This record gives sequence, C-alpha cells and structure tokens, in this order.
Amino acid sequence: MLACVTIGGCSSPGTASATAPATQRSPPTGTAGTTGAAGTAGTAGTAGTAGTAGTAGTAGTARAVGYWTEGRLLRATAFRASRMAAVPSAGASPSAHTSLKATRVGALFLRVGSDDHFCTASVVSSPGRDLLVTAAHCINGGDGSGYRSDLVFIPDYRDGEAPYGIWTPARLLVAPGWASTAAPDLDVGFVVLDPRDGENIEQVLGANTLAFNSGYRNLVRVTGYPQSSGEPITCRNWTAEQSASQLEFSCGGFTGGTSGSPWITRFDSATGTGHIVGVIGGYQQGGDTASVSYSAYLDDAIRQLYDEAIAG
Repeated sequence: MLACVTIGGCSSPGTASATAPATQRSPPTGTAGTTGAAGTAGTAGTAGTAGTAGTAGTAGTARAVGYWTEGRLLRATAFRASRMAAVPSAGASPSAHTSLKATRVGALFLRVGSDDHFCTASVVSSPGRDLLVTAAHCINGGDGSGYRSDLVFIPDYRDGEAPYGIWTPARLLVAPGWASTAAPDLDVGFVVLDPRDGENIEQVLGANTLAFNSGYRNLVRVTGYPQSSGEPITCRNWTAEQSASQLEFSCGGFTGGTSGSPWITRFDSATGTGHIVGVIGGYQQGGDTASVSYSAYLDDAIRQLYDEAIAG
C-alpha cells in the first residue's frame, strides 16, 4: 500500500510522546519465520554476555514526524561513528551500484543533539510483524550516553520522498554491553515500530529473516544509504571471517549512512527476500574505510536480544 508519496503529504501515525519507558505490549499472533527458539544466551567475543536488553520506550509521536520536514530530510547528514572514515580506499572491488528497489530497506533518520543524521535499517520477520534491525550505534550512543531522539524510518527513501510513508518507533533495544561500554561485538539494535493506518510494516512490505550462527562465508547482497547519495546502493560479494566475533565484507562506496545495512544471503529475486547474516556496524563501528565493512557475528547473544525484542 502506497500510504504517502511525499514528505509534505504525510499524516501523523503516532501518539503522544512519553519520556518514561513505554509499557510493553504483546505482539499479535504470528510466526517468527525460521529463526527458531532462543538457545542459552552466549557471549559476544570479548564483550561479555548480552544480558537483559537495554530498552528505550519511544512511543511513536506526531512530534517526530512533524520534525522531519522535506528540507530537514534532504539536509540530514550521514551518521558516521567517530572511528569510521569517509573516503574510500583505492582499488576496492567490486563497487556498489544504485539499488532500483529497496522496499524492505530504508533510511533511519535520527537526531543527535542539534544535528540531523541518517543510518540504514531493514524489516525483519517477527511475530508482531513490526520489527527493524540496524546498528546499535545508530539508535544508542553507547558508553552510557543513551538513546537517540526523533527517530523515523522511511522505507525505500529517495531524495525527500517517502513512497511507503513515515514510520515511528514504539521501542528501541540494544544489549547492555553496547549501552554501557559500546562493545563492538554487540553493535546490533532493534526497533519495534508502531502500526501505521492500522497495519504493521511487515504486512505492508514483507520481511527478511534473521539467520543466527550462519558461519563466516556467505554470498551476500548489502543495501544501504551512503552519504554521497539520496538513493540506496547495493553490492554483492562474499563475507569473510575478520575474527571469531566479526564478519568482513569488501565493496567500495559504503560510506557513513550505511551503518545498519543488512547483509542478505540466499536472496530470492522473485520474492525480494532472503536471510540476514549481519548488519554494517561492529568492528571500528563499520570499518576503517568505505570499501571494507564489518558486522558483529549474529550469535546467541544477538539471538537473545532478538527474542527480547519480539517478546513485547
């Protein structure tokens, strides 16, 4: 359903803002794809155990939607962690190209202080049909700095247009190891979205499925929003093991803004879906250069965080 064509024409789907954590709500009946049940929570490299998820109740608000005028969207800068370089290194192969369609991937707009930024997020299968996955550093600053403000998600965003409307979060979740110490092996976060026009986002767009403990060698398709363009880019390449807790992906063009981009394997071009084995983040909060990206390995610690996200 094309709920909104331009930012100026979007109506507010949210409710009044809340500063305290929102009351958790039970998700509608459904299935969680092929993710299966959670095992015993494991560790994330040297970062320690995931523990109980750090949760922010950020009820979807008219204020957040109203804040993101078309002008602010177009002026927002790519969110780049302090250790992430913006200049691609020479000799990167392959190179990314503009993605013709990215309906399950979108720009995640956020505010840090007085600055407007964007990252990338994507829809993942969940019982509530309301879940996004992104990099933890896009939604929480780590080191005790807390959650970002005025977040909105715009799927298939392109140059100020919102073909599937503007979606607001009900809850944000990162692992305590990220929230307290910005542990790079836990740089994965989840966003539970409010419904829009009576529907949840997975009902409108469909979803990819998270794949846990999937090994280090996968042929993946990575789609994200770079700082150099108002449109998403896509690249296809094999992942490699950077360490026991990190995956590595090489492709030119993945500058700031692509943090949170999903790494999709077993992509079915007919359905446009696949299995997510990583998101740009993790080591060096994305990578030393724009041509090499990293993802925290989606192990049992990340599975535990996902289970807490879908528990409502």
